[in-house]
Amino acid sequence: MQPPIPKNEDERVWALTEYDIDYSDTASLLKDLVELAAKIAGTKISLINLIDTYTQWTVANFGLPLEQMSREDSVCQYTITNNDGFEVKSLSADDRFKDKFYVVDNPNLEYYFGIPLATAEGYNLGALCVLDTAAKELSPEKVELLKIVAKEVVNRLSTIKYIQSLKSKVNQVSENNKKVAHDIRGPLSGIIGLAQMVTEHGEGQKLDDILEIMKLIHRAGNSLLDLATEILNAEDQQAKGVVQSSDFTLLSFKDKLEKLYTPQSANKQIDLSFKIKVGQEQKPIPKNKLLQIAGNLITNAIKFTPSNGRILVDLNIHTTPNGQYLEIVVADSGVGLSSAEIEDIMKGIKVSSSGTTGEKGYGFGLSLVKRLIDELNGTLVITSEIGTGTQFKITLPQ
Repeated sequence: MQPPIPKNEDERVWALTEYDIDYSDTASLLKDLVELAAKIAGTKISLINLIDTYTQWTVANFGLPLEQMSREDSVCQYTITNNDGFEVKSLSADDRFKDKFYVVDNPNLEYYFGIPLATAEGYNLGALCVLDTAAKELSPEKVELLKIVAKEVVNRLSTIKYIQSLKSKVNQVSENNKKVAHDIRGPLSGIIGLAQMVTEHGEGQKLDDILEIMKLIHRAGNSLLDLATEILNAEDQQAKGVVQSSDFTLLSFKDKLEKLYTPQSANKQIDLSFKIKVGQEQKPIPKNKLLQIAGNLITNAIKFTPSNGRILVDLNIHTTPNGQYLEIVVADSGVGLSSAEIEDIMKGIKVSSSGTTGEKGYGFGLSLVKRLIDELNGTLVITSEIGTGTQFKITLPQ
């Protein structure tokens, strides 16, 4: 069966990439919303899923410790093709899902209702879904409440994106951002002081509603003030040449990739290994789009490498007279690419084909990688031999 693909899939995947989300590190920021969704719907399970070219990533879960699954196995792949909710009253009676592992085996899911996580531009990044092992009936009121929760999920993802953008700009235009941070501290301090005054007077006059609102404003203001302080502190550390323990390094990059993609390779019995040149483990690197670039290449390699095959990911920093470069090499023992296919990839043409065990092809993964590399002024070299394997070598200026 041909997988459902949104009409704006190319732009949708690109929009998700622009959020530059670390799929393994967002649960704490969304935990309250995924729990709220389950309580509203009265279901045992609720998930917040983001869907990229190949994979459905569960970035927050309640009632089911799920982290990822193949996009083609998911129900949410249908939700993102809708602009409204998508409901399956009986998964076990639906030909599209009745043979899926989550229906025939534990947890034996029966009911599904999902709402697309739509950006203001109309791109469905994924879905907020509620699930249960028994039949359910959601009232229109509950559906509307779930839509509000879904909007808040997108709001938080946008906030994460905004904060990441600020942190990135600290490195790119340090003096300007230092001035911005100083400029916002004054007004924010005034707002917080005013909120504190109103809070104190409100308590005396028992204006409960106003008091609660002002307390929320007070907390939000403090959070923004902390953000400004974080930006300033980061700038000070950068000026002193101090590497923060939270900085993104070659080792943390490798660890992220290992955690995200080892389950996929293990499921297909493929040996996925990572290598870093000795002494380079703690070298700091910009995080910008690296997980998306390497992740798509690794998933593509898994797709086109047969069981018991191997994939090696080599990460290195090279210093030349022209500057410092990050090199990412993904080499597999898969089916290989023809010269015509390599030419199409280098032109950014979408190529769709099935994997070695019939995995569905969406045609966006490698064209997305090429587009990201071009955006970062990097280079891509592909070498391949049919029946032997393929090597992707990416070089990115740092």
